[in-house]
Amino acid sequence: MKKSLAYIGMFLIIVIFGIIVIPTISQRLKEGAVLEDNRSASALPLSYLKINGEPRKVPDFLLRNQDSLLISNDDYVGKVYVVEFFFTRCPSICPIMNQNMKRIDSTFALRNDFGIASITIDPEYDSPRVLKEYASRYEVQSPNWHFLTADRETVYSLANEGFNIFATVNPDVPGGFEHQGYFALVDKKGFLRSRTDVFGNPKVYYSGINDVNPDGTNDINLLLQDIKQLLKETL
Repeated sequence: MKKSLAYIGMFLIIVIFGIIVIPTISQRLKEGAVLEDNRSASALPLSYLKINGEPRKVPDFLLRNQDSLLISNDDYVGKVYVVEFFFTRCPSICPIMNQNMKRIDSTFALRNDFGIASITIDPEYDSPRVLKEYASRYEVQSPNWHFLTADRETVYSLANEGFNIFATVNPDVPGGFEHQGYFALVDKKGFLRSRTDVFGNPKVYYSGINDVNPDGTNDINLLLQDIKQLLKETL
């Protein structure tokens, strides 16, 4: 008798568990909530960076690339592209940035709708010839990865005002130039884009120097995901 009551009790527990728990699990699976990372969930759709409530476009620019060809923002229309500010003699963060940029280039090099703009903040030294040698060291594959230079005023205005990515001359730091190791992401129509955090705030820029976010994610991995997302958008 006692055994029968025990079996009945176990049966009732199983039934109650099924009634209460299984529908909850099924609903979470249906909604895609199981094992979903908050950061990943916030990545879609990608946010527009806004100034005074208006989506911010990349400012007009006209720069010279490693082949001495003039390149403007119009050359990137219809392409998703990544922008960085660097210099070839940089002894600190630039090699890390460009190893990561090389990884991005290797992923999308065969696509005509993707590009990279690497803009030097040391234009007096980084001539087209120097930039071409630098590009060769990184075995650049994409014809749309341009290493760009111009006069100093143009470059620093583009960095600090156009993209709000800090860059300046500073003799007291290694290499003589101080700058942020950020990558900016631009969509096919020339708008600055990024994913948002769990609070809906835009990430704005992606770290190019292997920083790990508080949630354990890496910005380069996030950037690769977001490039793929923007490549799906139509003009």
